[in-house]
Amino acid sequence: MSATVVVTGTGTGVGKTIVTAALAAVALAAGQRVAVLKPAQTGIGPDEPGDADVVAALVPGVTVRELARYPDPLAPATAARRAGRPPVTPDAAAGAARALARDHDLVLVEGAGGLLVRFDDDGGTLADVARSLGAPVVVVAVAGLGTLNHSSLTVQALHARGLVCAGVVVGEWPDTPDLAAECNLADLPATTGVPLLGALPARLGTAPPDRFRTVACHTLGPSPLGRWQDAGS
Repeated sequence: MSATVVVTGTGTGVGKTIVTAALAAVALAAGQRVAVLKPAQTGIGPDEPGDADVVAALVPGVTVRELARYPDPLAPATAARRAGRPPVTPDAAAGAARALARDHDLVLVEGAGGLLVRFDDDGGTLADVARSLGAPVVVVAVAGLGTLNHSSLTVQALHARGLVCAGVVVGEWPDTPDLAAECNLADLPATTGVPLLGALPARLGTAPPDRFRTVACHTLGPSPLGRWQDAGS
């Protein structure tokens, strides 16, 4: 039975793409067929590599799909409007994920920005995609000061919508963590009420694929996805 997991962040620039790639690498190493879907890519031109391209380079063997891209570095709804192009609706994103699920064991859906960033002018968000798919959500957070509040707000927003939060991953653990980062390892699960699934080292996205896979499997564990499907029980 195919599984779908949605990856969101507490904001932009928190490491969602690298976490998505790491989750894909762990699943591929376990023998699963994996696809990564990026519904809306913003802030890059037509010939520039997007998040899906980054995942493909880090994780050979993964299937990647991008539905639309818009040049302005803005929320997808705003970027689509400014580009004079149709937005990607939550229904379209969920439909694309279901199509990928027919040929893959795991589909990872990476959002843009945070959970409630608008996909379209009707107010559709990544939370609506997760609800349509019945998928658990992984929250990517920063390591240091402020992350307890941002992470808790995101988890509470998920729970308020009846969605399962599988846990939190720190997207970029610093080489020299400060006091706040060190304390957050214990405080994040206590404050959010969900597990801390791992913390990826800084600059992991510059590693070659073999090293990337090794670190991802060591950091996130050999088979975490089986636990996530029961995260709400």
